[in-house]
This record gives sequence, C-alpha cells and structure tokens, in this order.
Amino acid sequence: MSLLSVIVPSYNEEAAIPIFYDAMQKVGKDFADRFPEVEFEYVFVDDGSSDRTIDVIKDLRAGDARVHYISLSRNFGKEAAIYAGFSKAAGDYVVCMDADLQDPPELLPEMYDAVTAEGYDSAATRRVTRKGEPKIRSLLARCFYRLMNRISDVEFVDGARDYRIMTRKMVNAILELGENNRFTKGIYGWVGFKTKWIEYENVERVAGETKWSFFGLMGYSLEAILGFSTAPLSFVIALGFIVTAFAFLLIIFVVIRTLLFGDPTNGWPSMICIVVFFAGTQLMCTGIVGAYLGKTYLETKNRPIFIAREEE
Repeated sequence: MSLLSVIVPSYNEEAAIPIFYDAMQKVGKDFADRFPEVEFEYVFVDDGSSDRTIDVIKDLRAGDARVHYISLSRNFGKEAAIYAGFSKAAGDYVVCMDADLQDPPELLPEMYDAVTAEGYDSAATRRVTRKGEPKIRSLLARCFYRLMNRISDVEFVDGARDYRIMTRKMVNAILELGENNRFTKGIYGWVGFKTKWIEYENVERVAGETKWSFFGLMGYSLEAILGFSTAPLSFVIALGFIVTAFAFLLIIFVVIRTLLFGDPTNGWPSMICIVVFFAGTQLMCTGIVGAYLGKTYLETKNRPIFIAREEE
C-alpha cells in the first residue's frame, strides 16, 4: 500500500474545512476505485487561527483516524504552515492543497497518475484564467512573474499554485532547505526535479474571505525577489555608475560655464533639485542593500520556522 498525505494549511477557515473534507471524501471514493493500493491521511495545519478552525479539525479527527493536525502557537504565515505540514506528513506521496477548494480535488487522480505511471517527480497546477480577481491584481501578478523570470535563475510559472503532488524524495529535498524567509513557489523550482504542469480555470472560494491584502501580496513579492535574485544589488551598482558619470559630466559643464560666462551662482534652484535627486537615489540604494542585510540578519538568528502548540 502507498500512503498519500494531504497537507492543508488553514488560517481562519472554520467555514471552509467541512466543505473541503466532504469534497475530498467524494474524490476519495473515485480514487479508491482507480487506485485501490492508495491510502489517505490528512494533515491540517492551523496557522494560529482566531476562529474555531482548530475545533473543527479536532471534530474531524474524532470521527476519522486518518485526520492529523498541527496547531501553531501563533500565525507564522502560510509558508511556515506548509513547511510544518511537510515535516509531519508521512506519505510516500505528498500533496499540498488550500481548504477553500480553489485547488480542485478532482484533479488529484490525474496528478497521482503523473508521479506514479508517467515518471514525474511532481505534478503541479497553474491557473490559465484569473476570473473573479480584480483586474489590477491580475495585471500585477503577470508583471511579477515576467520580472522574476528575467532576474532569477529559477523558473517561475505564471499562474502557478501551491497545489501540487510530490514524491517523498522531492519533499525531503524541500525539508533540507531550512531558511526562515521562505517563498515556496521559488523553492519548488530551486530544488528542481521533473514536473508536469496541469492547467485549469480559476475557481472561486467556497467560503470565507481571502487572507491576502494588496500590501500583503506586495510584501510576498518582495520576499520572492530578495530570496531568489540578486538583481536589485546589480541595479544599485549600475545606478551608482550612471549617477557618478552624470555627476562628472555636470562638474565639467559647471567649470566650462564659469570660465566662459563667469556667473557661477546662476542656476541655484536647478542645483538644489540635482542635490535632492542624488540624495534620494542614495537613500533608495541604501534601502535595497539594507533589505538584503536585514534578511541575512534574520537568518543568522537561526530561529525555528514554526512552533507547534499541539499536534496529533
């Protein structure tokens, strides 16, 4: 028998979890007919929810011994919750899914077939449409993936979800990456392995509200840039060279103008604008370097990625 672990990171999902569980039960019946050698286990990760999420999970656990859970001591974020699920999952194959059913469970048989019969190490999903999302958010998401593919050596697939199935070997490789500043989509690409991409149209949440605000997504994008590219540092070097060259040309211009016209004080307002521009450029460059330094500082603390309050 093969064990398939289903990891479900959950934050304030008390309304969605029962619906998710019922949907998985229906898929499980079809799955059993096609793959009778497979057993399921569910690993719910309560990421410090402020509602009854953990109570709902415990109720499921009371009626189904296949249900396991980890309750984190506070909200560590989805990346830490996913890592916690990976660390607890015991399956030969591991799949990560959201509780809101935006990751269609009916794709599981095709995904499992890809890693067992087709020779892939992973079967991942990507949305080909973003129906139901604000247009500005969809536009920024597409721009983000284009930018990351230009500045990073790791492949970033537009529309990629965290929803994917992996072999135990790939999961173990991910667990070896113990960094605190995590961007799982980038980690998937960094560890490599052979991946099959399965496309589907966007599905809206069955219950609850998204936990991602606009500024939260912007911070998440910045995490990806700092974690998987040093292009901003190269940008700082290039910008410094350009500004220095411009300043040198400006000095030559001022000297020649003074020799020819003898009026060095003329143009004082424009000079102030130039000084302010250079000061702003220096602050921006210092901020970029400081962002990388800050991430390095946090990593050197070597704090745990998550702390479990209780688990079963």
